[in-house]
Amino acid sequence: MPNTSKNVSEMPTENTASELSSNERNTSAFSSNQSSNEASKVANLDNDDSNLTLNTDNASLQAKVAADLPVLAKDSYFLSRLEGELARAAVANNKRDKKDSDNKAEDGLAKKRAQYDKIKTRSQQAVQARMDSIPDKLAEKLNLDLPVSQRADDLIQAIIDNQVIIVAGETGSGKTTQLPKLCLMAGRGQKGMIAHTQPRRIAASSIAKRLSEEMKTPLGTAVGYKVRFTDQTQPGASIKLMTDGILLAETQNDPLLKAYDTIIIDEAHERS
Repeated sequence: MPNTSKNVSEMPTENTASELSSNERNTSAFSSNQSSNEASKVANLDNDDSNLTLNTDNASLQAKVAADLPVLAKDSYFLSRLEGELARAAVANNKRDKKDSDNKAEDGLAKKRAQYDKIKTRSQQAVQARMDSIPDKLAEKLNLDLPVSQRADDLIQAIIDNQVIIVAGETGSGKTTQLPKLCLMAGRGQKGMIAHTQPRRIAASSIAKRLSEEMKTPLGTAVGYKVRFTDQTQPGASIKLMTDGILLAETQNDPLLKAYDTIIIDEAHERS
């Protein structure tokens, strides 16, 4: 993504409302004739076969959906390296004669493939859990009386098109509470969490509770917070409120902050 910056024009201070916009059939056959009973058994077997085919189709569909799921941002680089190693090892195996095959090399390849599958599956499950935690119909959970919500389409497009955006608006225009929802609507918060920093601990916890109420989700599931000595964030959360100190402390174990795909620096004018 190009390293560009976009300044979204200031929000108006007026609060104006705007519109966003088998029966199952039971059959019983009674016959004194044994041949009719045998025919009924055959029909039941046929039904069982059709059910088996249907279950197989569902399993293949679920496998396809799972294969299409993205992985966590923090795992993508490592998985891409493993993919390259597996591809090179497979080419080397094909060139090697069967008589000269090295059992140790094959065992190493099998272990590496198992490691790749394990990491990818775990990563996709984490993404799926995060997607499941995001409430439906987010547009309906926007506060339409706030100026930020009235510019929702412009802000979502700016988030999609730019790596960095600056949103300027008067106090009370809804930047703090509505921007995280707009980020979710722009597709963020799936491969990594949305970090939302606040200058003070009380603000981080209170805003997390407010967002949870507006999104109608229990605190910690979709929206959580982390301050000193307190972590109210479940693994599947998409939005994480925190202080600046917490985010800086996380760089010790995650220097590139790969656990997040979006970082919102709130109250930027208060920073030194």
